[in-house]
Amino acid sequence: MSNSAPKIALLLLNLGSPDELSPAALRRYLREFLSDRRVIEAPRLIWWFVLNGVILPFRPRKLMHVYGNIWSEEGSPIRAISLQQQTAVQKALDLRLGEHQVKVELAMTYGNPSITDAFERLQQEGIERVLALPLFPQYSATTTAACFDGIARALSTRRDIPELRFIRQYYQQPAYIEALAASVRDHWQQRGRQGHLMFSFHGLPLSYVKNGDPYAIQCEATVHAVVERLQLNDSDWTLSYQSRVGVAPWLQPYTEETLIEWAKQGRSGVDVICPGFSADCLETLEEVAITNREIFEEAGGSDYHYIPALNATEAHIEMLAALAADQLGGWL
Repeated sequence: MSNSAPKIALLLLNLGSPDELSPAALRRYLREFLSDRRVIEAPRLIWWFVLNGVILPFRPRKLMHVYGNIWSEEGSPIRAISLQQQTAVQKALDLRLGEHQVKVELAMTYGNPSITDAFERLQQEGIERVLALPLFPQYSATTTAACFDGIARALSTRRDIPELRFIRQYYQQPAYIEALAASVRDHWQQRGRQGHLMFSFHGLPLSYVKNGDPYAIQCEATVHAVVERLQLNDSDWTLSYQSRVGVAPWLQPYTEETLIEWAKQGRSGVDVICPGFSADCLETLEEVAITNREIFEEAGGSDYHYIPALNATEAHIEMLAALAADQLGGWL
């Protein structure tokens, strides 16, 4: 890149995690995450009392065991994997575009590395153009739009802001669909194919969808594209939604209830994949891979297998690099 050419960065964004495995760190993370109006749309005054009077005083200590099941020497899986993705995408873009053409940076919507700190680093390096890539294949106001809000807040106090582009979604990108299909095929080859394939997505309150969030439509589109690529029959697969909290109705069918029902019916042999997660995290490694397996087996089921997220696999990294390179057209 010549000295006169604008300096460009690709900003990868994901949800985030606590900084460390401690009640204090969990409390800080939950406060930031659950205070976001994009995530919780309940009346502010009521939610303030629920959050500060019920959740934050007690929930962090209860979550210590849950997070402890997946914590490693590298910290939380989502942060460790996201750092691997950052390094791998940088290498892939260097090979695709030429070294030093694009700087790859990483930020989390909640926790660290924060979006504000990411833009501080980019400013210090003289970056003038930023392509933001939220690592959420299916758009939702609770995730993708929250990234956009975070960027706006980070830049709100800066006099000299960079030129921005924002990738909204990639739920039907052919390379993304093929990467998912390939991960299923690889799992079947290594572990054997079970009788049924479950596509489990993070849930969303039904009211959010009724108010215009396109998330559910995009989840369905992703599943149908993967099913077509794998040439599955309708009886071979199921789409469900996990991680429901509270009493309000969420997108259905619910993953946990579906697994219990199957087990009681005597069904065994289930492979579960979570296409909405670009990196393995609490919801995939603890909820789906551990807790849901235990629930299924306790209800009478057997042969339950979790198919890992795309993480830093070659196909996933190449897809992200190609997506970014395409959106960088005209800037390079």
